[in-house]
Amino acid sequence: MTKHFFGDTTVLLGRSLRHITRSPDTIITTAVMPIAMMLMFVYVFGGAIRTGSDTSYVNYMLPGILLITVASGIAYTAYRLFMDMQGGIFERFQSMPTARSSVLWAHVLTSLVANLVSLVVVMLVALLMGFRSSAGVLAWLSVAGILILFTLALTWIAVIPGLSAKTMEGASAFSYPLIFLPFLSSAFVPTATMPGPVRAFAEHQPVTSIVNAVRALFAEQPVGTDLWIALAWCVGILIVAYVFAMNTYRRKIS
Repeated sequence: MTKHFFGDTTVLLGRSLRHITRSPDTIITTAVMPIAMMLMFVYVFGGAIRTGSDTSYVNYMLPGILLITVASGIAYTAYRLFMDMQGGIFERFQSMPTARSSVLWAHVLTSLVANLVSLVVVMLVALLMGFRSSAGVLAWLSVAGILILFTLALTWIAVIPGLSAKTMEGASAFSYPLIFLPFLSSAFVPTATMPGPVRAFAEHQPVTSIVNAVRALFAEQPVGTDLWIALAWCVGILIVAYVFAMNTYRRKIS
């Protein structure tokens, strides 16, 4: 059964990835908005923002831009799922001897691959803009692990509207609050500069701990509890989203 699942998922993943390669504008569009934000914040607002550290502003705000890149990319996951649901692809695969969840996992893994490519593109642009890191291999692997967990968590959230939305716009509109969330965190300015209620929210939402952990890893600084809080948020969101997504999927195909 396990071999059957992995084989079916691999085949369906290849199908989804071929759709991505035939439509590279998906990855380009995903990366363009975060890059535009990065250019604007660094070259327009960067000189007026005080972060309280000696690091360059592109180094300071890059972790937040990486999270926005992921939040932008998962909207396409919901869109692709919605189009497959409307096109009857799920029913067609269910009539074949394929593992039921393999169709869903193929979409999730496609999202992971596409978002990782977008993240690499954004990182390359950041390097051209002056981003530098003295982090070692272990720190870079830790950053990659956090971003992969974050991507999987948000992707499983995207699965829910992708399966249950009534319109194409509704399937992708859920990502807007997720894109906005980094602006209410430590991604662009220190939380200490925010008014009381906003600061309280910013310091206790998941993006702040993830941003702080990634920023510290890039700078080879002590991560403290931020790393464990970030991992707890990512794993917790991933588990809850996965359970809700699978329940939604079972209701749809039953």
